[in-house]
Amino acid sequence: MASSSTSSCVKLMLLMPILVSSMIVATVGNLNKDFDITWGDGRANILNNGELLTLKLDKASGSGFQSKNEYLFGKIDMQLKLVPGNSAGTVTAYYLSSKGSTWDEIDFEFLGNLSGDPYILHTNIFSQGKGNREQQFYLWFDPTADFHTYSILWNPQRIIYSVDGTPIREFKNSESIGVPFPKNQPMRIYSSLWNADDWATRGGLVKTDWSQAPFTASYRNFKADACTWSSGASSCSSTTPSPSSKRSSWLSQELDSASQERLKWVQKNYMIYNYCSDTKRFPQGLPPECSA
Repeated sequence: MASSSTSSCVKLMLLMPILVSSMIVATVGNLNKDFDITWGDGRANILNNGELLTLKLDKASGSGFQSKNEYLFGKIDMQLKLVPGNSAGTVTAYYLSSKGSTWDEIDFEFLGNLSGDPYILHTNIFSQGKGNREQQFYLWFDPTADFHTYSILWNPQRIIYSVDGTPIREFKNSESIGVPFPKNQPMRIYSSLWNADDWATRGGLVKTDWSQAPFTASYRNFKADACTWSSGASSCSSTTPSPSSKRSSWLSQELDSASQERLKWVQKNYMIYNYCSDTKRFPQGLPPECSA
């Protein structure tokens, strides 16, 4: 009996790494199941059995993809590795957007730059077709050297942008003072890599160096804890079973004191533009949400 028991234990120990590995693989999202390539004529590809998505840009065309699902509130994570080297003139856009003339949108845009100069992370929020809510940041790492996680938390009270778990921006619901908030229109996830050398780098002074093409941005480890929208109904409607504690946590999540301190640290040290400080742009007074 002892030898049989020992043999079983040894077999189990040998199997454990395989079992753990299988569980880890099972938790990795398959990008084929979540996204459709929408344009680029072969310049966008989903590789490695759905674990990696790449977008390419050359002089003829950029490329892009969109999510199969629409979402109405959620926590969306994606790991990106941006175009390395001389990326001046290029823009990698990753955003949520609805359709129509009064659309809602939550933007990450990564503005390329000359080798050695930092990327600019450009954020903007549109509600009912109105944007002009830009905040821009430098990052505290090289976003081209490895993958980093870019997250959007969107619930009825606020929108929080985060990078590697560190909040960089919070946009609160200010409907009480007449500011529209994205809460009624389901949005898809979109991403594209495209040439914007008429404005992207130093206001268009630095043009794209096509000798460096093709430019490539890479994506992996997509995760959505979110309410999906289908046939006019949300998966989080009151007719569905009670939300899990995990789901309900993001539906009411706000920044705790530690996160607020991290947000202040980023905005003090890495924010390079804030529309709420641009009195020259808004001579009649800053937008009302800036004082909320």
